[in-house]
Amino acid sequence: MQKIIFYTLLNLSLVFFGCSENKPLEVGQKTTMEIDSVFNAGTVVKGEIIHATFKVRNTGDYPLVFGEVRASCGCTVPSKPQKPIQPGETSQITAEVNTANLSSKQIIKSVTTMSNTEPNIHLLEIKAKIK
Repeated sequence: MQKIIFYTLLNLSLVFFGCSENKPLEVGQKTTMEIDSVFNAGTVVKGEIIHATFKVRNTGDYPLVFGEVRASCGCTVPSKPQKPIQPGETSQITAEVNTANLSSKQIIKSVTTMSNTEPNIHLLEIKAKIK
């Protein structure tokens, strides 16, 4: 059921965003991408906000569209590109991690992305040591 909802939302976003872009979008178009899947923040002080950036490049022949981008917990807030990424272009996914309430000395937070690629789900990781 979740896959049906995801594909419906993805298809609707392709239709809405496709009106003003260079290459027309069509339902079912799959593309490929390169993405930096790990952001290492190094050592941060507890209470600091980590600003993670993941570079995304569309390496396929069709516009790249992100449907849903969600975090593994409430301390992480992700953000995705609002417009399709045209073939050959780059953009970024960002995430902020609030370390104020974290009790662990070492963290790995994840962000799950859904897009019109195969496979359509990608896992991004944010790593840090808290002191």
